[in-house]
Amino acid sequence: MSSTNKLPQKESGLFKKIVRCYEYKQYKNGLKFAKQILSNPKFSEHGETLSMKGLILNCVGRKEEAFEHVRRGLRNDITSHVCWHVYGLLQRADKKYDEAIKCYRNALKWDKENIQILRDLSLLQIQMRDLEGFRDTRYQLLKARPAQRGSWIGYALSYHLLKDYPMALKVMAEYRKTQIVSQTKPDYEFNEMILYEARLMSESGHFGAALAHLEERDRDICDRLALTEAKAEIYLEKNQHTSAELIYRDLIDRNPDNSAYYEQLEKCLKITSAEDRLAFYEKMLEQYPRSHLVKRKMMICASGSKFEELVDKYLKDALRKVVPSIFISIKVLYSDPEKVKCIGKLCEGYLQSLESCQRLSLTDPDPAPPTTFLWTLYLLAQHLDKTGDQVRALELINRAIQHTPTEVHLYMTKARICKHAGNHSEASRWMEEARTFDTADRFVNCKSVKYMLRTNQVERAIETAGLFTREGLPPLQTMDEMQCMWFQQGLGAAYERLGMFGDALQKFHEIDRHFVDIIEDQFDFHTYCMRKMTLRAYVDVLTLEDTVRQHPFYFKAAVRAIKVYIHLHDNPSAKTAKSNGPTKDDGDLSAAELKKQQRKQKKAQHKAAAQVAGEEKKENKPLVKSDEEKKPEEQKQPKFDPQQLLMVEHPLQEAVKFLIPLQQLSKNYMETHLLAYEVHSRRKKFLLMLQALKRSHSISPDHPQFHVQLVDFMASFVQQDLAGPVGQVIKETLPQLTGSLDSKELNETFLEKHSDSLPHLIAGAQVMYRLSPELKDKAVAIATNLSDGLKGRTLKSCIEVQELLRSGFLGDCSSVIEDYQHKCQKLYPMATAFRSVQDQQLTHSTEHLPGSAECQEVCQEEHQGDIF
Repeated sequence: MSSTNKLPQKESGLFKKIVRCYEYKQYKNGLKFAKQILSNPKFSEHGETLSMKGLILNCVGRKEEAFEHVRRGLRNDITSHVCWHVYGLLQRADKKYDEAIKCYRNALKWDKENIQILRDLSLLQIQMRDLEGFRDTRYQLLKARPAQRGSWIGYALSYHLLKDYPMALKVMAEYRKTQIVSQTKPDYEFNEMILYEARLMSESGHFGAALAHLEERDRDICDRLALTEAKAEIYLEKNQHTSAELIYRDLIDRNPDNSAYYEQLEKCLKITSAEDRLAFYEKMLEQYPRSHLVKRKMMICASGSKFEELVDKYLKDALRKVVPSIFISIKVLYSDPEKVKCIGKLCEGYLQSLESCQRLSLTDPDPAPPTTFLWTLYLLAQHLDKTGDQVRALELINRAIQHTPTEVHLYMTKARICKHAGNHSEASRWMEEARTFDTADRFVNCKSVKYMLRTNQVERAIETAGLFTREGLPPLQTMDEMQCMWFQQGLGAAYERLGMFGDALQKFHEIDRHFVDIIEDQFDFHTYCMRKMTLRAYVDVLTLEDTVRQHPFYFKAAVRAIKVYIHLHDNPSAKTAKSNGPTKDDGDLSAAELKKQQRKQKKAQHKAAAQVAGEEKKENKPLVKSDEEKKPEEQKQPKFDPQQLLMVEHPLQEAVKFLIPLQQLSKNYMETHLLAYEVHSRRKKFLLMLQALKRSHSISPDHPQFHVQLVDFMASFVQQDLAGPVGQVIKETLPQLTGSLDSKELNETFLEKHSDSLPHLIAGAQVMYRLSPELKDKAVAIATNLSDGLKGRTLKSCIEVQELLRSGFLGDCSSVIEDYQHKCQKLYPMATAFRSVQDQQLTHSTEHLPGSAECQEVCQEEHQGDIF
């Protein structure tokens, strides 16, 4: 049904020109023709013309005018499918997909068989995962265009996504009857359709039918590797292990370093014990003696003297051939303490033998190459660093540097050792030294930037990263355009430690926007994949997009953003604090140092502001392009203003926006539910707090932080004295978590059960002081316990105790802190977290890099700046 407000022939011709100008992106001409129609008093309120003018205005960036014209046109002609369609296009461009779907549905009321509207509606439905609506729309498209391949494929795909496999297969079979396959040249699209049908059959559990289908259509399949892999998987699912074994052996012969093939072959041979697995890989090594994967798998399976024999040969070969990555290849073995001891003993033996007779072992007939000594020092230093002996690791890596002062790997490893030892400023200095040896190496440049950000050297890190960004543009802008999330993650964390919470939130929101963009980019594939018949890859992409926020980059950014918002809620003064300097731990700096630090940060801010001003100035210059050549995609994305993010009225509501995706997609992570409790406890949402506790309990009931939160919940419940349904639910559920014990009994049981674990002792001490402040001395003694037999006594846990003593969570502990720092300094002599400010200044003034200028002053070590 068409609009009731029809134009005369002349104006109708002009309207068709408007549509054509929009399609060919001749926006200036389109606006000119629209003006000719609307300037006529008879048609000044013509709805469809107003809508088309609004659509073109939106394309040239005049968004407010566009919506005003489209709404005005819709009011004047509410029965026009064009007006509703255009309104839907604007809503889609504004990323209001639900509203756009409503507009498309209204448009279809007046023109039920409009192909373009049906296509646009189906795109939005699959984007929003309205699978049932997508199926109905694809059916309408199939009825309207039964001769088009995309209509059939889209309809079959809709049933596949709904897991209605029989119907999907029926649609595909009907369509395949209409296909005529060329016998002279391969048809890759038909090949993809056959493999997609086989996948449908396999997913529905009809493996026999899938296998028969592949064998019947064997000559039409061009992708022979995909065909072979599909057959092998089907044979394995059908328990036809002999047939599957033959295929996987052929696949391994084709690619001997594909780990998945070996794992599947193990299933075919029903290998379960380590002895059988070792015998299997010994046979495979005879066939593929150059496969490093087989050698590593043999070392994983072996134990005792056999393991020593295998790893000895593997390490000797690698050291003689100068393989710098040898430690990376054996790192998987470090989960077994016995294997770790064996590797350490062998490496020590190599070094002693090289020093005494220039051989890797006394039984070797020939001397080792001259470079073997260097890489043995390098390997042993990495081994000692991995096992926690950073002092001796540093001694060995220094010997290696003296032996060959120009090897970049040595400086990078020294930086890594310093980082693990807790001296981040020294680590940054050595990584920068490594970068200066090869300024054209992007990888080393990125590592140096990472290490700078860990020491809060923001300005220097941005400048160093800018060496590899697009010339003429600010590095921050380029990094954002390239979606360089590791850099934004580190920069946000540095801003957070410096107390510049607005800037930190800006970076975390930028990372969130990258994931939004990744999800939006699906639009480019919905039509392309069905047109090009890449159906299997398309289904995989849809599955990936549904879980893309499980990525570690998003998880880390969301966790940090939530913590910042919690801090802003707990400390409203942080919103008004100066953004050009740290807001905490300033007492550790002298007045002169604090002034110098703030001056440097203010200088960095002025420089960044000047870069942004220059960028805006360039953008405001008149472009060569005319209005009609501009695209909506070229319009700049809105920037996040740090001050607006900082001054948010309800920080906890903003935290919930980051929390919801974590609860949906990262619900197996303990930190998700611990953060959920922290957020909801401040919102006084007791049922949501209880939900977070139950989920935490299901993952790790003995987690230290869960114990602290459980006792906190019990205390809060008693204080509030909740009645009604909420109180009843809590009373019925709480015994499942506490075992019907009260708070003190629960804590005593917890401490007794985990008396040999430092993280659990720290949690128990916090709870003890909260329940009984008079037991402060006992709580402090428990938290500061540094016995040799304690599990979890790491640098991180010791820093956590130090921060706990400083924060006042265990009362006034000023008399204990200094003694505790001395004890920790003996355990971790290289860590700067336990040094006084004077000691750190002395270290900076006496340590120099060989062959380089004196290292610049850096900010405080990262652990001292953490909020939590």
